[in-house]
Amino acid sequence: MQDKPDLGATAPLPRARRQPPTVRLRRLAAELRHLREEAGLSQTEVAEKTDVNLATLHRIETAKAKPQLRTLNALLDAYGVTGSRRADLVALQKEAKQRGWLHGFEVDLPGPYSAYIGLEAEAREAINYESLFIPGLLQTEDYARAVMRGVRPTITDDEVETRIAARMQRQALLEGDTPLRLWAILDQAALSRTVGDDTVMRGQLAHLTRQAQLPHVTIQVIPFSAGAHPGMPGSFIVLKFEADDPEAIHIDSMAGGLFLEKEADIQRYNDICQHLRAIALSPADTAALIASMREGR
Repeated sequence: MQDKPDLGATAPLPRARRQPPTVRLRRLAAELRHLREEAGLSQTEVAEKTDVNLATLHRIETAKAKPQLRTLNALLDAYGVTGSRRADLVALQKEAKQRGWLHGFEVDLPGPYSAYIGLEAEAREAINYESLFIPGLLQTEDYARAVMRGVRPTITDDEVETRIAARMQRQALLEGDTPLRLWAILDQAALSRTVGDDTVMRGQLAHLTRQAQLPHVTIQVIPFSAGAHPGMPGSFIVLKFEADDPEAIHIDSMAGGLFLEKEADIQRYNDICQHLRAIALSPADTAALIASMREGR
């Protein structure tokens, strides 16, 4: 079969260095892959339905190219996407080259994945610093439920269960043949604060002990004795992807999630990670502290 005309992405200039994908472009690519799979279509079938070149479709779905608006509309027509979801994806296409992104909870794209969860699923490594909470990937269901009810007292039971299910599903990233490599750094305050009750905390501390034994999970605690440190202003996550793709920093807030992508920001947060690792207890000493705190409850 002959290649069809390329209606898709703007071809890069000869010998030009490919610009790394932004968070928005990665998000758009993930959504389009998911929509195609939801529709039960292969890339070849989509190419035949839309006249979008197969190679172009592959580049779009792997965030190697930004789709032109007419290409995006052709794909959304093929997938039957309408209404607010279509409008959100068109907005992503228009902003795909912009770096940095504050996405509010109320404007997350529809579908099973939020912007952060979609990126986390594509990462090969995550460095998560938490000052007040146990990292989401290491939370027990009971702890997660108590956190959600405590932080958002007006949340409904249905919302709690939906978020619990999503959080537990995320934890599958730590399983399988190629699990996510997680380096979790916690302030001791996250372990000391009682979330739920003592039974919940004993279960959570026991779970941390088990997870720390996984070869791809490293846990360190910054003790109170370390005094003031660079992590005190707030929590953050560094997501690392394949070698050619830039890292992304995610910062959670009451207003939503903030993605940082500028090289200077990435370097600053990596420097902070190095400092926090240096002042934290070793993984072995961390395990001993967690065990003693569990026994003390």
